[in-house]
Amino acid sequence: MIGLLINKKETEELTYMLKREMDELLFDLQDERIHPIVKRGMVERYDILFSLFKRIASPNECMFYMRKHNIKSKEEKN
Repeated sequence: MIGLLINKKETEELTYMLKREMDELLFDLQDERIHPIVKRGMVERYDILFSLFKRIASPNECMFYMRKHNIKSKEEKN
């Protein structure tokens, strides 16, 4: 485990960068032209970024960036 001390300004910058990257990934995940293997890598990256984001963001912000699972895939499994 690695500890990290950052000030308020650095926290704001890190939050901004994480939000921007997660927004791009969420947008790209909706693109049907992207191969499923590539999407799996994008999901793994999103999960890592979101776990970092959870450590510095408020619960309300975290709720906005929680991934919504595909309802169709859940229905197909049943």
